[in-house]
Amino acid sequence: MKKIIALLLAVVMVFALVACASTAKTEEKTDAPAPAETNNEQTTEPAEETDAPAEDETAEPAGDAVGTDIKIGVVLIGDENEGYTYSHIKGIQEATKALGISESNIIWKYSIPEDESCYDACVDCVDQGCQIVITNSYGHQSFCLLAAEEYPDVQFVAMTGDTARANGLDNFHNAFTGIYQARYVGGVVAGMKLQQLIDEGKVEDKNKTADGKIKIGYVGAYPYAEVVSGYTAFFLGLQSIVPDVAMQVQYTNSWFNITAENEAAKALIADGCIIVSQHADSTGAPAACQEALDAGTTVYCVGYNVDMLAVAPTAALTSPTNVWEVFYEYAFRAVMNGESFDQNWCQGYEADAVTLTPLGESCAPGTQEKVDETIAAIKDGSLHVFDTSKFTVGGKTVTTAFATDTDGDFVPDADEAVFDGYYHESYFQSAPSFQLRIDGITELN
Repeated sequence: MKKIIALLLAVVMVFALVACASTAKTEEKTDAPAPAETNNEQTTEPAEETDAPAEDETAEPAGDAVGTDIKIGVVLIGDENEGYTYSHIKGIQEATKALGISESNIIWKYSIPEDESCYDACVDCVDQGCQIVITNSYGHQSFCLLAAEEYPDVQFVAMTGDTARANGLDNFHNAFTGIYQARYVGGVVAGMKLQQLIDEGKVEDKNKTADGKIKIGYVGAYPYAEVVSGYTAFFLGLQSIVPDVAMQVQYTNSWFNITAENEAAKALIADGCIIVSQHADSTGAPAACQEALDAGTTVYCVGYNVDMLAVAPTAALTSPTNVWEVFYEYAFRAVMNGESFDQNWCQGYEADAVTLTPLGESCAPGTQEKVDETIAAIKDGSLHVFDTSKFTVGGKTVTTAFATDTDGDFVPDADEAVFDGYYHESYFQSAPSFQLRIDGITELN
């Protein structure tokens, strides 16, 4: 997913047609809305990092120390009404509060599409004195890079991007969390519920495939590595509790489309899926599950980014979520101190950079204990999400898979990611790279 600027621009212009926001308005504010409080408290203590991506941990001078006078530009694909962007807003607010940075020192740019508007927004942030500029959508990346090339004394971070390593600019960075870990744990939560339903005799014939596997569903945005990595992690987590399952993935071809997500979930439920999860940014899928449950259909859901209990109080089990303040506090502190920071940053449970939202009332007994046990195993390195002994592709064990795309065709062709018995996700770059279509999962469209 890379390289030559001309190619990147062409690709991004295509993606802009299906931009991952429900609107394309441009809005600047110096005060972010105050989102509702959520409780993302961890239940286990942080442990030593065990499976980190390659990072430069040397703090070298990168500019003048500015202290709490730091000015931060934030270019967002959506606004506080869209779960993914909301989580970034919350993360930035928490980080600046912890560091004593005034809210007035943040320039917010809302609903910026994945086109030249992003470059213009980045440049405007620089013109207003920002020492660091953040963009939060993959499609922003090439435009953020253009600004970084033009302003070498300003730090730019393309969140969820994947070209910083190849471009090699000292002031251009990518960052992502190890959200695949939390998705695996979310799958464990779903598996515990499914086992309870099996024990209670609530799994019917309509909930099974012709060969007897229990149907689960997944509403995905796009067939990109980020989504494939996430749904595979969720499936493997669920399968660790209930092995005989089959998952159907329905794409919406949008990051945020509440109607499409709702309809996709309804289609999966109609086909007999008894658990539905998502990698899409609205409440559409959980709302569909709650409606079906209220009407007498047995179905439960695992969301993403935000607590879904407000819209699905008895259907929602939990949501994997990014704790973005961990990265933002790290990056802002570096700029405040005039130090460099990682070109590629990715942390998961080892840094408490991912978590689950509070468990819903419908979760099976013993779920919290199983969650704690699973997180502890991820932290101490005894559990690897993409353990190649736990899945097959075409009936065969995976022994080789590349992680890095070097020619811009969206197919990894470099950096062997399978070693020590598992696929090393986010090891060579911060963005997810897992694109294997494993047995047991079917993409419907």
